[in-house]
Amino acid sequence: MDSIIVRGGRPLSGRIRIAGAKNAALALMPATLLSEEPLTLTNAPRLSDIRTMTELLRSLGVEVTQLQEGKVIALSSHGLTSTRADYEIVRKMRASNLVLGPLLARCHEAVVSLPGGCAIGARPMDIHVSALEAMGAEIELRDGYLHAVAKGGLKGARVPLRFASVGATENTLMAATLAKGTTVIENAAREPEIIDLATCLRAMGARIEGDGTPTIEIEGVDRLRAATHRVVSDRIELGTYMLAPVIAGGEVECLGGEMRLVQAFAEKLDAAGITVEETASGLKVARRNGRPHAVDVVTEPFPGFPTDLQAQMMAMLCTAEGTSVLEERIFENRFMHAPELVRMGARVDVQGGTATVRGVDRLKGAPVMATDLRASVSLILAGLAAEGETRVNRVYHLDRGYEQVEDKLSGVGADIERVRAA
Repeated sequence: MDSIIVRGGRPLSGRIRIAGAKNAALALMPATLLSEEPLTLTNAPRLSDIRTMTELLRSLGVEVTQLQEGKVIALSSHGLTSTRADYEIVRKMRASNLVLGPLLARCHEAVVSLPGGCAIGARPMDIHVSALEAMGAEIELRDGYLHAVAKGGLKGARVPLRFASVGATENTLMAATLAKGTTVIENAAREPEIIDLATCLRAMGARIEGDGTPTIEIEGVDRLRAATHRVVSDRIELGTYMLAPVIAGGEVECLGGEMRLVQAFAEKLDAAGITVEETASGLKVARRNGRPHAVDVVTEPFPGFPTDLQAQMMAMLCTAEGTSVLEERIFENRFMHAPELVRMGARVDVQGGTATVRGVDRLKGAPVMATDLRASVSLILAGLAAEGETRVNRVYHLDRGYEQVEDKLSGVGADIERVRAA
């Protein structure tokens, strides 16, 4: 397996271009299943998860063409050949479950394997199932597959979500676009990726109001049309690279960054003594004076602090002045990076869903192992601040969510390289 080697102690300076959002693209791509007409996505990220979704859609008969080195994805579902999403593909990525709602809406049936992905918590499918059942679907779990049928098509309904799940909101939103009547999603997720999906669906002819609020109303239409849509910037990649100069020192401008995507995160940086400045091209980040200060963090659904930035924030707080407390309220089992940071000299104590971090003057390079996508990049960030060499092993997770991470960081002065597996 590939490894990433980081030699710390070099301040950063320059610009990093932020890619299109992985989590937005993975919801936008299945939207093609809702229409026989083509859907074109621009500003697409070039990631292994995108390749997995491409593989899944092609297995259903979708034509997928990548243009401009993968930054443009052209999709056409005019000739679907299957409504079955097999385990061998779905097991690689949890977002594969987002074909369930569109297939039910257009084909009135679907057989979808239970999903896989990072081992950071259960993330159960019951919220998705309950939502689609409220719209008239009959769903049964057999042999690890959800067998779903909507005889006569889905029907508009009131759909209260017990948790503001992003995936369940996306599945329900897509399914409702072709349902008969009006669907109201209550306690809907409010993430920018939801707004991006709704914007794309409206361009395809859907009638949607309230995205970005807890209540989304969708009036079903008979068919959707062709559209071209630009994928929103990736707020998690943005937050990750905003932390790089905080940890390593220096100043970095994140091109394409928007404050609206990371407001709660930026407020925590400000409290830690970090300057975040909006520019004509993005966001510029630098320390105000010396080491950052300790801050407490609680992960929450958007617009709160993102769980997908918790590991990276912990890496930064390991060298902050004072003691910080991080509380993880979204996923269980998401502090697996903490023992690896301790190997680098960090002082982190984990008790259940809470981690206490006591800042140290400096981390020390060490061999560490990545356990999931965000943990991978948190260890790379920690390596930027460490004395000596840090070798991050098992970085196959990294390529699921970050494109060309070595190139982007080395482009602003980091000493970082990938060592290919023999």
